[in-house]
Amino acid sequence: MSGLIVPEGLVCGIDEAGRGPLAGPVVAAAVILDPARPIQGLNDSKKLSEKKRVALAEEIREKAVAWCVAEANIEEIDRLNILHATMLAMQRAVAGLAVRPTSALVDGNRCPKLEIPVEAVVKGDGKIASIAAASILAKTVRDAGMLELHALYPQYGFDRHMGYPTAAHFAALQAHGASPVHRKSFGPVAQLSLL
Repeated sequence: MSGLIVPEGLVCGIDEAGRGPLAGPVVAAAVILDPARPIQGLNDSKKLSEKKRVALAEEIREKAVAWCVAEANIEEIDRLNILHATMLAMQRAVAGLAVRPTSALVDGNRCPKLEIPVEAVVKGDGKIASIAAASILAKTVRDAGMLELHALYPQYGFDRHMGYPTAAHFAALQAHGASPVHRKSFGPVAQLSLL
């Protein structure tokens, strides 16, 4: 288990992908792992290769007691702000689980409001197996979604930076302006409309 803690009972791990990008949704996942069906190699999704993440995501879907991936869209991010939209995506992920968890552990230092006890674990995706599993599902689903957006808006290079603020992304924003999938409330995108 690469040294990660596997909680006993129906504890779900929660994590998100896509808080920092300038485009696309924020995606959250909730996972209840089965201690009787261990998954080797779980880790913070950012520390895994894309190939490894995709393989692990498949294994998580197959072996977990329950899992769900949910998102908050661009309009919700702009209306609520990214923190509240992230919490909304997390609530949707937990609500979508086929098995009701008894408690939840969430990566980071903020907890969504849930009907079950929930605890924040800083750097939890590198400590708790179910949070690591959630981070892998959230990232692989979000990356796949950004590749679909790349097909619609190839001029922004979403296939390379997944919407994160890179030099190439800033250059594309300057050249083409914001697309419908850019977050209008985010500084670099908001500033474009002032130019």
